[in-house]
Amino acid sequence: MASLYDFPETADIETSSDDYARRFSGQIGSWFLKVQEQATLRMLAPYSGATILDVGGGHGQLVNALAENGYKVTVFGSADVCKKRIQRFIDGSRCSFAVGNILDLPYPNGAFDIVISYRLFSHVTRWGQFVAELARVARIGVMIDYPATRSINFIAPQLFRFKKRVEGNTRPFTAFRESKLLEVFESHDFKRDDRYAQFFLPMVLHRLLKSPAISSSLERAFRLLGATDFLGSPVILKLVRKAL
Repeated sequence: MASLYDFPETADIETSSDDYARRFSGQIGSWFLKVQEQATLRMLAPYSGATILDVGGGHGQLVNALAENGYKVTVFGSADVCKKRIQRFIDGSRCSFAVGNILDLPYPNGAFDIVISYRLFSHVTRWGQFVAELARVARIGVMIDYPATRSINFIAPQLFRFKKRVEGNTRPFTAFRESKLLEVFESHDFKRDDRYAQFFLPMVLHRLLKSPAISSSLERAFRLLGATDFLGSPVILKLVRKAL
């Protein structure tokens, strides 16, 4: 049985926990996840019935929606404990689960049509190596989410203490310049195909508002103004293999 100490990058053990899931509880949490789900399914629409590797997906945020839409899903985690929140989907044959090193995935090149990794990228220290592995096992495309430096996240150090008071269990994360991510993915023959900035306002402010209706209205206005596309975060980034 894999443990916390078996592999060099194990941030998904935390993101697969019940404690982490509480950050997405309640009406606001459900709204966050619905925004993420709708954007993901839209980007996946061209690949009906695709095989998907969800790296670090033990949080269970995508499994049900992917299975319901006909995708064949394998969730990959750093330890057996990462399957706790998705056990019912495993038992119901809606997904499979595997344990291993996210920096050395136990699959051949192009083993899955699409590789997804959400809620993990910003907590991986060796992210360049992580990109290489995601790209290696993806036949068609890779989808990640990340906090953008070109957003209100630029005040992250100042905002962190406030987030900690509101969310209780938040932790430091790395924000990225999209140009840098694209440069690294391009070195593995992947190019940007689509992107979706999820929110203009920091998620912690939406948690304080406690109203999906108000938050939806505010975000709709910022999106219509073009502010979200330019300064929104986190960003869902879809990349596809150049040879296809």
